[in-house]
This record gives sequence, C-alpha cells and structure tokens, in this order.
Amino acid sequence: MGLTHDPNFQKLQDWYTAHALNINLRHMFEADKERFNKLSLTLKTDDGDILLDYSKNLITDDVMKMLVDLAKSRGIEAAREKMFTGEKINFTEGRAVLHVALRNRSNKPIIVDGKDVMPGVNNVLEKMKVFSHKVRSGEWKGYTGKAITDVVNVGIGGSDLGPLMVTEALKPYSKGGPHVWFVSNIDGTHIAKTLEQLNAETTLFIIASKTFTTQETITNAESAKAWFLQHAKDSAAVAKHFVALSTNGPKVKDFGIDTENMFEFWDWVGGRFSLWSAIGMAIALHIGFDNFEKLLSGAHWMDNHFRTAPLDKNAPVLLALLGIWYINFFHAENHALLPYDQYMHRFAAYFQQGDMESNGKYITSQGVRVNYHTGPIVWGEPGTNGQHAFYQLIHQGTRMVPADFLIPAQSQHPIRDNLHHKILVANFLAQTEALMRGKTTEEARKELESGGLNGEALDKILPHKVFQGNKPTNSIIFRKLSPYTLGALTGTIERLGGLEGGTVENCNSSYQWQGQNNLMRDSCCRLLKRTPITPISCSDV
Repeated sequence: MGLTHDPNFQKLQDWYTAHALNINLRHMFEADKERFNKLSLTLKTDDGDILLDYSKNLITDDVMKMLVDLAKSRGIEAAREKMFTGEKINFTEGRAVLHVALRNRSNKPIIVDGKDVMPGVNNVLEKMKVFSHKVRSGEWKGYTGKAITDVVNVGIGGSDLGPLMVTEALKPYSKGGPHVWFVSNIDGTHIAKTLEQLNAETTLFIIASKTFTTQETITNAESAKAWFLQHAKDSAAVAKHFVALSTNGPKVKDFGIDTENMFEFWDWVGGRFSLWSAIGMAIALHIGFDNFEKLLSGAHWMDNHFRTAPLDKNAPVLLALLGIWYINFFHAENHALLPYDQYMHRFAAYFQQGDMESNGKYITSQGVRVNYHTGPIVWGEPGTNGQHAFYQLIHQGTRMVPADFLIPAQSQHPIRDNLHHKILVANFLAQTEALMRGKTTEEARKELESGGLNGEALDKILPHKVFQGNKPTNSIIFRKLSPYTLGALTGTIERLGGLEGGTVENCNSSYQWQGQNNLMRDSCCRLLKRTPITPISCSDV
C-alpha cells in the first residue's frame, strides 16, 4: 500500500486540514501545564541522562497517537528487526545494512548469509586496538626512527565526514594523541596546503577506500606518496607511513602498503555509517582506543533503546515521525541541526550526508515514483554563530524550518566561573522559547513604547517587530559531550534517514546511485582523456 493510501496517513491529512491553521503553541502551553512532562523523554544512559524535549512541536496528543499508528502500519517494528538480524534490506544491491554489528558490545551473534559476522568484527577491532596503541605510545616509528606526530586521513564521503565530525567533537579526549588532518577534495589545494604543514618523518597517512580505486582518494593518496618519497627517497619507507582501510589486498600491495597494515570492513557497511568500522581508525588514533570503544558503547546503548522501547517512548522513532509530519503535511523543505557546542561544529555536515544521501530518492521499493515529499535539506551551524547568520529566516522568514537544538549541561571549558557557558545556555533557552512564543503586536507595541517611540514612528516600525512564533523545535540536552554520549547522539540521529525514507516513505535509504552514476563517470573519463593526465580509475569514479 502506498503511503498516501494508508488509512493512518489519511487520518493525519484530515486532522491537518481541519486543525493545522489553528495550532498555537503558546496557547497550548498556557492551557496544559503538563505539556512538557507529557511530550518529553529522559533517556537514562550509562553516562548520564539525555533529555529529548519535543513539546515545542505543532502536535497534540492525538497527532502523536496517529503518527505512532502510521509507524505501525508502515511496518517500522518489522523493518527494525530485519536490520538487526542481518536481512538484506538494501534490496537494490542485495546487501544487509548492519552497522549495528560494528558496535554490538553484547557480542551476540549476528548472522549474514548463514555466518556470524561478530568474530570478523572483533578481529578488526583488536587489530585497530593494537595498532592505535603502537602509534600513540611511540612504539610505531617512522623511517628515521621518530614517533608519529601527525595522521592524515585520505578519504571522501563517509570515509571523511564521520571521522572528521567525531575527532573534532572529541578533541578534549585526545590526551596527547597525534594531530589528525583530513584530505577529501580532489582540488589539489586541499592536499597541497595540508602537506605544507607536515614533516614526512613523523606523518602517517590513512588511505580509506573500500575498493582502493575511488578516484578522489587514490589521486590524493598518490600525491601524498609522491611528496613523501621526495623526502624519504626509499620506496620501502612507504610501509612505515601508509596504512589502508580497504578490502582490496592486491591494490593495496601495489600501492606499496604492507597488507598486514590493511584494516578491512564489509559490503554491509554503508559509507555514511562507516565511522564505527575500520574507517574510524583516525578516531582511535586521536582519542585512544579506550575512548573509541566508549563511542561504540554509547551507540550500542541507543541501538538497544531503539530496538526495545515502545514506539511512543522511542527517541529515534519520535524524531523520525516528527520529520514525516513536517515534510509531508506542512511541506517543510528544510531541517536545521543546531548544536550549542563549538566542538560539534561538523555535526550538521555529517548528518547532511546521512539524511540527504539516504532520502534523496523519488522511487519507491515498488519502482514507482512517489506522490509525496521525501527527505528535507539538512543544514546548520553551531550556536551562537547561527544566530548572527540565518536565525532571522527561521524566526521571520516565509519558510518553515523545523530545528533540533542540542546542548551539553556541562562545558568542557568552564572559564571565568563558567560565564561563557551560562551565556550559551541562556541563548539556547531563549531561542527555543522565542521560536515557540513569538511576539504579538501588543507585546511589540509595549516594547517600542518603553523605548520612547509613539505615534507615526511607532506605527511604521511596529509590523517589523512582530514575530509569528509557532516555529517547531526539539531540544536535546545531555550532561557532557563525552565519547559515550556522542555515540548515543549519533546513534539517535543517524536512524532518521532509514526510518523516514526506508520505512514510512518506502524508499531504499541504503544506497546512493549518485555516487555510482555512469553518466558522470563517463563524462569525467572523457574529459581526463583529452588531457595528458592518466585517470587513476575511470571504472570507479
């Protein structure tokens, strides 16, 4: 049954048509003093509580019940179990979608094609643990006998965005680990400006490419190797300064990397969910393997919550259903992720890929074009920077922009008696309240009068001072940004793409044909062949 023909979807459409224009968040809070208590959820994790406050949404108790009913009729519970049990839910490529296995801290068997994948997962994790310890302790030496001080992750897409987001978010936990750099863009500026700042004697390169043929990655890797050999003069030294995150042993060996220093992963690991795999090597090197395991444990906690919690008390499910509500009924085209923590400045960029690559689809699992909206444009910046850039549009613009606000209760840097964090929290609370309440004409008039304006001057400016309010937000508050908590948060928000697109909207959220587009591949190859440059691999652009 198509989404729009689902009786539960039609009930929501009828409710929206009858009541949506009359929703007033300010009035609903005034009429129901228990609204926050009824529409919030506290998750008791092993590293402190996480509060999800979804009370500032354009919903009633009845709407939430209808949304949960829609989730049930769309088969969310069955689809959820299929993922955890290794069924090939990526039906266009015939693959399981099993990043949950990478962080399966219970070590219970997960079967794919009749084989338990957990021994393989654990072997790679152990290999990562040993290697990261050698590098961080100084036991791993470069070609001149010096310890590694800098690590360059060469990858693109999921091989870049996830590790970059996490290493930036968890910098306070590096504890003397190597400095980590990321090179992704095929534009030579990216690799050239990075190499300018490095010492070949103390630099380790991580080449992250499953097939070891990804054009951008291998071009950058070859450039890094050429730069390195200008200094080392001996190709045998490559083995001490380059490792591979790949499954293509022959290509890795041809490059000059010892296959003993190749860390594998599997075809059931999607790129945008690969930070939990060997692709997370840069994370383990930067923050230490113990902290990397805490990251996995936080995500595993959220996996258990997602798998076992009732739908109406299930944080990932609730957030996904709210997304469906705004995309398909209010026709919202955008969704903003607004972390009030500077360490999380790459958070929105990471989930931009996770959601837009997952749900940028217009074909259903039955192979027909949808007659409803899928996948919003995901974007955002840290607070309070965004307040001085684009919040004007969220407050008074003509487009609805549902937003998730995230903040830690405790700062990593409580300088000046925690003054900075107190101001940050005040802004966080003020913005979500202002978006909900708005400012009426009468309130704006009183404000202007108190500032000394009256008469014609007041009337002229008054309309510009009115804020409509009724702007939907979620608030996510956690104790402190730790590896465990970041794992739990990431495990929450990464679910939204699959739940919204893969289940409710009936698309395949697990593939990305754009990254394999033959037309773009062929065009790129033709252009390269007109020049004296030899393409690295036109077959895998």
